[in-house]
Amino acid sequence: MYRIAVLPGDGIGEEVVREGMKVLKAVSEIRGFRYETKMYPFGADHYLKTGEMMPESVFSELRQFHALFLGAIGDPRVETGLLEHAIIGGVRFKLDLYINLRPVKLYAEHLCPLKDKKPEQIDMVFVRENTEDAYTRIGGTFKQGTPDEVSIATMLYTRKGCERAIRYAFEVARARNKQKKVTLIDKANAIRAQDIWTRTFAEVGKEYPEIQQDHAYIDAACMWLVKNPEWFDVAVSPNIFGDIITDLAAVIQGGLGIAASGNIHPGQVSMFEPIHGSAPKYRGKNVANPIATIMAAQMMLEFLGEKAAASLIERAVAELLSSKRIRSLGADSGHSTSEIGDMVTAEVRRLGSST
Repeated sequence: MYRIAVLPGDGIGEEVVREGMKVLKAVSEIRGFRYETKMYPFGADHYLKTGEMMPESVFSELRQFHALFLGAIGDPRVETGLLEHAIIGGVRFKLDLYINLRPVKLYAEHLCPLKDKKPEQIDMVFVRENTEDAYTRIGGTFKQGTPDEVSIATMLYTRKGCERAIRYAFEVARARNKQKKVTLIDKANAIRAQDIWTRTFAEVGKEYPEIQQDHAYIDAACMWLVKNPEWFDVAVSPNIFGDIITDLAAVIQGGLGIAASGNIHPGQVSMFEPIHGSAPKYRGKNVANPIATIMAAQMMLEFLGEKAAASLIERAVAELLSSKRIRSLGADSGHSTSEIGDMVTAEVRRLGSST
């Protein structure tokens, strides 16, 4: 019995989470596993009504779950970053979810904006360190609003933080058993503090002689990702650069409408979410594409060890996209949010009945 905490959040969060849960229910019935959920209200509506963001007691409670399923956080009625830091950042930092895992896979050639790139050329995984760097919010602003204003943000890296992310990346490359290559992405030539990443990567790499080691500075990596995405297998990076390059990677796999991520602490409760925002302008219109959220459910099942169920969801999505039954991954797909959820659910059941 898996215990899953569900946090729909803001904007389109409730709508896309509903479709993700619909697919999860179908695949659980086919594969025969059980789960129970608990809904949490935290987000803009709750904050504006009560003044409460996310109590410390809830973070303690979340540790008793197997996974947290998140929709989206962010609302223009609330100061930018306030809810994101308190809720998403709070979960990441307080539960020490030190890996942000971003698989990047193209399921249908027509979805890729790159010329002549095929699904077999875009299949990679990004491992982003998730609890350090400039996101620690060490720093601040002095003399704000005056001509003498100064803002400072500290990039913080620890040997522990670097090593556990790098080691996780090598283990992913070993498990994938594809190119058997890990690429470190940093900017150590200009930001010398990031040399801790370069040195740690070389040291940990000695424990994985069967895995090829590659290195790219972030600017070159962005260029190569567009020009030669087939070069990448597994990439590992500091937090801030991982945040940026995975959005670029999402575009080459078809857009934010399919991009999902896991915020992971191996062996402990971890959080799974689409990487798109809350898109408040689409709230309640039933037009947002829920595929990214459905793929977040797929990642969650993979993490929980339900690999057959995860594979079933991935195959269903791949079939719907490659056949062009779902023609795009945006709000312009011609399908409603609930209709796409129904289509994936039906495809899961069709594929499940044939195995």
